Amino acid sequence: MEDMRARVAELRERLNAVILVHNYCTAEVQEVADFVGDSLGLAIKASETDADVIVFCGVTFMAETAKILNPDKTVLIPEPQAICSMAQMCDPEQLARVKERHPDAVVVGYVNSTADTKRLLDVCCTSSNAVDVVSGLEGREVLFVPDRNLGTYVASKCPDKYIVLWNGFCPMHNSVTVRNVLDLKERYPDAPVIAHPECRTEVLELADVIGSTEKMIGISRDTPSEDVIVLTEVGMKARLEREVPGKRFHFIDTIVCPSMKMIDLRSVVDCMENMSVEVELDDDTLREAYVPVKRMIG
Repeated sequence: MEDMRARVAELRERLNAVILVHNYCTAEVQEVADFVGDSLGLAIKASETDADVIVFCGVTFMAETAKILNPDKTVLIPEPQAICSMAQMCDPEQLARVKERHPDAVVVGYVNSTADTKRLLDVCCTSSNAVDVVSGLEGREVLFVPDRNLGTYVASKCPDKYIVLWNGFCPMHNSVTVRNVLDLKERYPDAPVIAHPECRTEVLELADVIGSTEKMIGISRDTPSEDVIVLTEVGMKARLEREVPGKRFHFIDTIVCPSMKMIDLRSVVDCMENMSVEVELDDDTLREAYVPVKRMIG
């Protein structure tokens, strides 16, 4: 393990590379990152970097987003089969047909979508800024894709908007049940419950705070409780324990994203040594997807 960490450091310097790692990756991968964050934070870092090579440790749509923001840079993904199930639930051809039925709707797409789908969006968003994005739109009708749970949460915060929901979801967050939450609350009655807005409505109703993974860090720092219940993917535990020492974080152990866990130190080393697999998008996709993604990061 130590040899691989040293090899990553050597390759990073030789390639002038930056390593971006999502919160849901394993602790060993997070430890070699230049930046660990959520989708919005990673997109912003990708847009700001002066590195020649971006190594993106996350699922494929995230690496595609980095390429959209950096068409002239080399973007590598250690595991090209690390595919987000939710992103696959919004087929661009189907979206085009739905758009025809809602010609006046502003199309807002969660960043958890493929590059081909992003071409059809008016604006992209993340869980960090979805409410702000939708509330700031001039139009009243919004077609929100692909996450119905996040869309439902956004609709509850934007009552002046008519939001048409897509029937997509994150299989991990969608599998969190009321019973899961009640069991944790019974074991840790003084612990606040922080829930990701990709969870179902009945789960969010049991939460003390709803927020993105980035927001969870600040909330955890501010709470006086030593115990915190966190309703999101278990990879977030490593970052919370690193950045908020002294607290005990309680997760639902079965909420594991298999795609995020495909990435390990060996795959990071291999992709940097072989400069593979490189994310490649055609010029039309890069041009058309850039506008909604750029609107997301401001």
